Amino acid sequence: MALSKEDLKKAIVEKATKSPKPQLYIKDFYACDPDAKPREIKNIANEMVREGLLMFWSSGSTTMYAIPSRIQNEEK
Repeated sequence: MALSKEDLKKAIVEKATKSPKPQLYIKDFYACDPDAKPREIKNIANEMVREGLLMFWSSGSTTMYAIPSRIQNEEK
């Protein structure tokens, strides 16, 4: 059974916060809810970017997702 939208958002934030690396690929979030389709997870992650819970991070060739405070702390 798939998680509710709010539960999936909480799982994504938890994964992004506890991950050893500050930025994650969208595929890293697929494990948060194995029953959800990849498109659903991507749409929710993009919604979280609009809400300010996540932010995009680009290496130049790849776009990744990150918790804003973790990226700012890593850059200092």
